[in-house]
Amino acid sequence: MLARGAVLRGVGQKWEIADLELDDARQGELLVRMAATGLCHSDDHYVTGDFPAALWPICAGHEGAGVVEGIGPNTLGWELGDHVVLQFIPGCGRCRFCASGRQNLCGTGARMQTGARADGSFRLRENGTPVAQMAGISTFANYSVVNVDSAVKIAKDLPLDKACLVGCGVATGFGSAINSAGIEAGDTVIVMGIGGIGINAVQGAASEGAMNVVAVDPVEFKREKAMEFGATHAFATIQEAADFARSVTDGQGADSAIVCVGVTTGEHIAQGFDAIRKGGTVVMTGVGSIVTKGIPISPTEMTLYQKRLQGVIYGSMSPSKDIPRLLAMYQAGKLRLDELVTRTYRLSEINQGYADMHAGINLRGVVIHEH
Repeated sequence: MLARGAVLRGVGQKWEIADLELDDARQGELLVRMAATGLCHSDDHYVTGDFPAALWPICAGHEGAGVVEGIGPNTLGWELGDHVVLQFIPGCGRCRFCASGRQNLCGTGARMQTGARADGSFRLRENGTPVAQMAGISTFANYSVVNVDSAVKIAKDLPLDKACLVGCGVATGFGSAINSAGIEAGDTVIVMGIGGIGINAVQGAASEGAMNVVAVDPVEFKREKAMEFGATHAFATIQEAADFARSVTDGQGADSAIVCVGVTTGEHIAQGFDAIRKGGTVVMTGVGSIVTKGIPISPTEMTLYQKRLQGVIYGSMSPSKDIPRLLAMYQAGKLRLDELVTRTYRLSEINQGYADMHAGINLRGVVIHEH
């Protein structure tokens, strides 16, 4: 069949809408009619070259939800019409990490950047030429063939244009706070960067009972939104935030700093390091260029003050367990999803969506697929 998707043909290019040939679902695979997809900064890293593509062109998108319209032969446990949220790191359920409750580190995630299946085959083509699928799911296409390990079944009464957000941004940000920062009730927490990830780190920190949730972003709109999502204070610079954290902790500093800057550098991490107390934690959630190396911190200070740098992917979540849990929180009024969506777009407007992201006027833009 034909799918319509947004493809990128090289670094520095614009997203281009193309008709793509889509294979039938094979054993262990599903054909998903995509309903909605979030415009995450991670996809933009292909545009800037921060993430290298193993193959051009690539049909990206990794934060999506849709409806099962095809099931591969001998693929049990699924029905036509099932609603799913897609997870950008598959969970095999059998490897060491899945078995120990760390599905976000599943070994199948090594295929995220290849655009191909484990056997090297592709499911998307353009005029017979393979097209890479980001994370094996390509939510920027209105139809996608995905492995069952990448699909989480959800209740059919959930709005798919909101449910898609837990596929990446919500899970990553919220989990960075509740799983990775070690937040305890009464803590002072700094969140650096209030985009689609950072705003959910604010939600997570507030849910853990942090007394001071300090948002940092140069954009006034985002600082205002952070206050609506649970921040107690908001500043334009990390220096102001660090000074405030010391002022309410007898000079000690924040208990944790969660770095969610859209293009994270070693300097951002060092700023978080300087803002935390002895025994504090810097959570490194944001990403930048994959070739950038170096964090300008004092190893002696790290040792003598027992500070911790904690890398985190996917919010240290196990998506097949935590995606339904997050959506249950949403249904119970304990997690805000509706308010995250600043604007919706057609697929043909994807370049405008990313321009709006760079302009700082969206928390999250969402593409609503047309069929």
